[in-house]
Amino acid sequence: MPSRGSDQQNPIDRARELMDDFVVRTGLTGDGEPRRYLWTDAFAVCNLLALASTLDEPRYRELARELINQVHFVLGRHRSDDVRKGWISGLDEHTGRQHPTVGGLRIGKPLAERTPDDAVDERLEWNRDGQYFHYLTKWVHALNQAAHDTGEKSLRRWSRELLETAADHFIVESHGTLRMVWKMSIDLSRPLVASMGHHDPLDGHVRCLQLQSSGVDAGDREAADRMRTLAARFASMIHRDALATADPLGIGGLLMDTAALAQLIDGEHIDDNGLLDALLSAGTGSLRQYARQNDLDLPATHRLAFRELGLCIGLHGVPIIQRQVEAAPDRFDDAAQIGRRLDRLVEAAALGREIEAFWLTPAHRQTDLWSEHGDINDVMLATALVPDGFLQC
Repeated sequence: MPSRGSDQQNPIDRARELMDDFVVRTGLTGDGEPRRYLWTDAFAVCNLLALASTLDEPRYRELARELINQVHFVLGRHRSDDVRKGWISGLDEHTGRQHPTVGGLRIGKPLAERTPDDAVDERLEWNRDGQYFHYLTKWVHALNQAAHDTGEKSLRRWSRELLETAADHFIVESHGTLRMVWKMSIDLSRPLVASMGHHDPLDGHVRCLQLQSSGVDAGDREAADRMRTLAARFASMIHRDALATADPLGIGGLLMDTAALAQLIDGEHIDDNGLLDALLSAGTGSLRQYARQNDLDLPATHRLAFRELGLCIGLHGVPIIQRQVEAAPDRFDDAAQIGRRLDRLVEAAALGREIEAFWLTPAHRQTDLWSEHGDINDVMLATALVPDGFLQC
């Protein structure tokens, strides 16, 4: 029998072990102090829902719901070392519990946010708290996935309130043109990093379409219309010819959004309008750039696992896109062109398997760099093993 943590384990069993360890280690269960981090927890919610469905074990669904509550109560409130107390939205205790996302959610970084009087230190900024738009959209996705799984209306409402709050504060107008900022203060009153994230408008656009589709399914026309209007606002900031990137996590995110979009295009409420082909083109170009870097030739001591695993997760989305296009080619503007791009992406599936196998090898996880990012690494590896929890919309 394979030993615990062996790369020969069944993927579901390995994902289960990773998530079982994670919920104890980060204080979701047991007596430990809660240690919440928004990006990691968004993927963790989806993993727990996937395990609940795959293994038919309701306790994982209960853990997902408890994780959502804990994230809101920890990251929806001010830090313990902050003179400010209570919900970051400024709402009273009772109303804050009813609308925990209306003020956004903290990242969960170890250091307090930079004050208005602090000099900018780019190195320190990576470890300072605040709010990231691309973390908020991951949580929007997790809430929506949980709403689909449990049928709880409050989860869908919280996802909409979070996305609308994020749009109101991260989108700014400059010389008559809309743009976004990368990082905002905890109370969303000021930008901490004013530059725009490469894929933030795309991320916002796809999440709006996702919530628009959910609104249609739930018969909530007003909510669907609000999300449609907001989706157009994000779409105006997407530069389709500038989406390529050589960053593995960025490529993974691009492919995740592409997989989501392919599932949302229905030809009735959500049209293609050429965006899917543009994303696939950016995806293939990005993979070519990444391959030239030869990053995967480096030893484990010099590789950030969670960034590579993000790429691995994105590549798991390619078969989902294929199935959508093959099942209803008339929904897409140029199904033949899309098919040719998908053929090239299928060839990259071996890259994803290589990354997954590398990080499933126990020796590669026994490094200081792995341990330094242990929570996010474990959760992203679990997502790569059970990707449908995150990727299926």
